[in-house]
Amino acid sequence: MLEECMQALDLKSDGIYFDGTIGAAGHSYEILKRTSPHGKLIATDLDDEAIAAATEKLKEFKNRFLIFKSNYKNYEQVLNEAQVQSLDGVLLDFGVSSHQLDDGGRGFSYMQPSAPLDMRMDRSQSLTAEYIVNNYAQAELAKILRDYGEERFAPQIAANIVKARKSGAITKSGELTDIIESSIPAKFRQNGPPARKSFQAIRIAVNGELTGLYECVLGLTRKLKKGGRIAIITFHSLEDRIVKQAFKMLECDCICDKSLPVCVCGKRQEIDILTKKPIVASEQEMATNPRSRSAKLRVARKII
Repeated sequence: MLEECMQALDLKSDGIYFDGTIGAAGHSYEILKRTSPHGKLIATDLDDEAIAAATEKLKEFKNRFLIFKSNYKNYEQVLNEAQVQSLDGVLLDFGVSSHQLDDGGRGFSYMQPSAPLDMRMDRSQSLTAEYIVNNYAQAELAKILRDYGEERFAPQIAANIVKARKSGAITKSGELTDIIESSIPAKFRQNGPPARKSFQAIRIAVNGELTGLYECVLGLTRKLKKGGRIAIITFHSLEDRIVKQAFKMLECDCICDKSLPVCVCGKRQEIDILTKKPIVASEQEMATNPRSRSAKLRVARKII
């Protein structure tokens, strides 16, 4: 959704932009390419490999960009270090990159059966998928699968994980996939890959992807200059719901109890939501990049 994102940001030639997950730097490259030599980019990522690749890709833009190894949720600290007070645009592209999914050593994909159960975006952190699968209590596993994967068979999967690990540690993606598939009744295995939801849930837990996300969307939006735009791409319903809730809060004009005769909260509308319905990938993009099928782009403009 590269072109859709560029149009959504309505780039200013000398603007300052924040890319919260630089990944392969496709979006960042276009931001710098389409702005003047006075335009700047601040970016974050947790993946050392992505940061190295992005730095190489953007080298032609020399001193116009800064990349921080940090979570985009640490935007306050990052912007302070970059000596930036306000932004003309923010881009957040959630989820896992194609490079991470395809790397057999990262364990993000259930389609890599021999991959280790890792799933860390930041490989320097200690918590891994293997630790969660082999050490979390059954009730906690079920809660992760239910809350983060919206998996209806979470209790059965959690119970079978605990049962299987008594015979030895579960260390490979394929081992976990087999447990998940055997926990789901055959007639329900036809609705897409059986392990997809559980792998998503465990990945979210490993990386704390939803923790503080609502507050982050509020805070980054409030860093925008008047007229600045925020564009957010989500890949599953949990992320999208949080973004919708944050945008709704920013758009509302008062949050007082309706029983009060006058407003006492002082809350004023901060944004216009430019996408009443999310923008989705074109048929052409979905044909060339099947992973874009679940992508949803929401955009808002700061008005104060």
